[in-house]
Amino acid sequence: MSRLLAALLAGLLVTLPAALTTGQPARAQSVTNVPPGNRNAAQPGIPGFSYSRTAATGGNFEAKYRKIHQLLATNRDLQDKVRAAARAYGIDPIHIAGALVGEHTYNVDALDRLQTYYVKAMSYLNSGIDFAYRGEPIENFVARPQFDRCKGFTRDDELLWSCREQVYEQSFRGKSVDGRSYPDNRFGAVFFQPYYAGQTFGLGQINPMTALAVSDIVHRVSGYPDLDMRDAGGVYAAIMDPDKSLHYMAAVIRSSIDKYRSIAGFDISRNPGITATLYNVGDPITRARRLKAENVRRQANGQPPRMPEENYYGWLVNDKLADLRAIFPAQ
Repeated sequence: MSRLLAALLAGLLVTLPAALTTGQPARAQSVTNVPPGNRNAAQPGIPGFSYSRTAATGGNFEAKYRKIHQLLATNRDLQDKVRAAARAYGIDPIHIAGALVGEHTYNVDALDRLQTYYVKAMSYLNSGIDFAYRGEPIENFVARPQFDRCKGFTRDDELLWSCREQVYEQSFRGKSVDGRSYPDNRFGAVFFQPYYAGQTFGLGQINPMTALAVSDIVHRVSGYPDLDMRDAGGVYAAIMDPDKSLHYMAAVIRSSIDKYRSIAGFDISRNPGITATLYNVGDPITRARRLKAENVRRQANGQPPRMPEENYYGWLVNDKLADLRAIFPAQ
């Protein structure tokens, strides 16, 4: 794909978000700007798994933050890659930097050299792994009749996987179906992480299902091949490759911004703590719909709307905004 065509497509992502990312016409509605900064005076509670994961490596959150900050501040090649990915998707690089800070502070330690990620990407490419649960491949699982309602979204990867995730939550999670019991765990952890259940991968710490959900956008904008749920090795290789991983990160963030504008009526593009929060918790479509529904109820009761709020992860990003702006100044 030529750079000119990629730039034009990126522009369409910015100007026509609802049409591009939901496959439906944008609806005219008032949009509320979410200002920079945290809505919570104190950091929301950090989950126990972040403490245990950090303790297992003998580290602490402050040291992990300093490590990822140093990598961003000193690695010019990484800075250039972050800026290029952000530019392609029409977002401020601070959003990508924020997601990297959150992931590598609360989830895993940043690696000192990007080359390590390239080596890991190649090792996954031919690893022979599959996306499956107890011998049932994901492609067979989502062909079950419970997923029939998702067939109308086959031209929009994010809507398709959001629908499938909702079906899993409603019809399979923690239940016994057709003689098979399913864990009380997230869809992405059950079917998409055969090596390390509950973990994400690569520089951007991306869940394989999240990558599949923005595969069509990344293909159109960045020109990378479409990901296939039947090719787990190819999915892992894509999210482990730093060059590609940053583009998937940018697509996820761009989509979150677009969904919150078109569905919930909030412009979160100036608050990297909110976009980092959504990057952390996932499924912006369902979350935007819930926020919209809540605010409809609040309006009916004469209450002011509830603004999007940061979680512990996004709170840190906003709290460290000055540090990050020193690396990625506002344009």
